[in-house]
Amino acid sequence: MSMPDNLPSPSFYDQVGGHETFARLVHEFYRGVAGDPVLKPMYPEDDLGPAEERLLMFLEQYWGGPTTYGEQRGHPRLRLRHQPFKVNPEARDRWLAHMREAVDTLDLPPVAEATLWDYLQRAAFAMVNTFEE
Repeated sequence: MSMPDNLPSPSFYDQVGGHETFARLVHEFYRGVAGDPVLKPMYPEDDLGPAEERLLMFLEQYWGGPTTYGEQRGHPRLRLRHQPFKVNPEARDRWLAHMREAVDTLDLPPVAEATLWDYLQRAAFAMVNTFEE
């Protein structure tokens, strides 16, 4: 049975497993952040739960899932939202190390993993706003 040509192709979000995949990614990432002496102090709340929820909503929306982030928080404005924090290359590299560990737990197909990791690396480099220690 062939599929009609006019059906939209599934989003990256759906291709990699939807909410469960992104929830696992973000949860694993914040497990690393919780014990990080450089990154943890950047989070205003003692509880990382609200930050975890924001990142989950953002990534889900970015990759074609629910648009809850935009409905609740408006345009992402990532650089502006990160401006109050000193994001130097060390912070970026620590963020990427925790995210790499989280991505590795997903066991995604190689092309999907490369697509996700490329985005995460570019985003992390774009957030750097100082080269001071």
